[in-house]
Amino acid sequence: MMKVFLLDKLIPLGFLGITFIFMLIFLVILNVPAMTIWTVAFIFIMLIITWLMTTYIVSKRKLENIKWIVTQLEQPYLAGEILPTPNSYLEHQYFDILRIISKDAIERVEQADRNAQAYKEFVEQWIHELKTPMTAMGLILANEGDTRKLRKELKRLDNLTDQILHFARLQSIEKDKQFEQIALATILNQSVKNQMDILIAARMQVVIDGDTTIYTDQKALQFIMNQLLINSAKYCPESKVLMTIRDNVLIYEDNGIGILKHELPRIFEKGYTGTNGRKLGTSTGMGLYIVANMCKELNIQLNVESKVGQFTRFILTFPQI
Repeated sequence: MMKVFLLDKLIPLGFLGITFIFMLIFLVILNVPAMTIWTVAFIFIMLIITWLMTTYIVSKRKLENIKWIVTQLEQPYLAGEILPTPNSYLEHQYFDILRIISKDAIERVEQADRNAQAYKEFVEQWIHELKTPMTAMGLILANEGDTRKLRKELKRLDNLTDQILHFARLQSIEKDKQFEQIALATILNQSVKNQMDILIAARMQVVIDGDTTIYTDQKALQFIMNQLLINSAKYCPESKVLMTIRDNVLIYEDNGIGILKHELPRIFEKGYTGTNGRKLGTSTGMGLYIVANMCKELNIQLNVESKVGQFTRFILTFPQI
């Protein structure tokens, strides 16, 4: 440490050395007695040595104190929040930078903890909801069951699995996105076909009107449309779904039970089930949260309108190609 310390003091020592030489020359020019010059030189050198030793000891103790504080922390990234404020200008600048880094680290750790907790809660809800179709399938098989009902429960299992996979994908969707040009009506027809068993069981009628070409991630948009159809079948059985395409806008509307006006601003919140979800008792409140986040990543503007007992309308505005 001493070697590093002396290297750090090299510039001031250089200036002191130059000052010492000029001082000796000045004293000689003034014809100061040699004994006096030697005495002054000795005092000057001793002062420099004292300054170096004192500074070294103080710096060493300060560093040891900082190291001790850091070793006592369970999370060393918190060091920037509790270290003593330095006195020198340069140390103060370093300290401010450390505080910025420490604050960023704290925010990232807290966000990671929140994400982990949200994921844990969702998995617990997901497992709980998973039991419903599994139990239903067991009963169907025990009664030499209806093939159509069995397909419906299998599709519910598939949708639940797809939902948790896309929830996990939210963390890396920026890297996973694969944009391509595709006809929007093609994606909508695929979604209807994919959810056919559930739609038939719910006696739903689906109409697709119009078409346009969009540039998007097909897999992500497919999940969004699947989720909207699943929700309509779950909350609005025996209703009609009309998907209207006009230019770069898709209007998805069902004529089901609708959503209460004061609940509309919250339907995209994580874990929010609302009045309809609580009545049904099998809602995780994650479907529309994932939909909203995926729309954001795909640069799709998502708006919702609803009137209780009449309709629920989702408006998706796609970016122009």
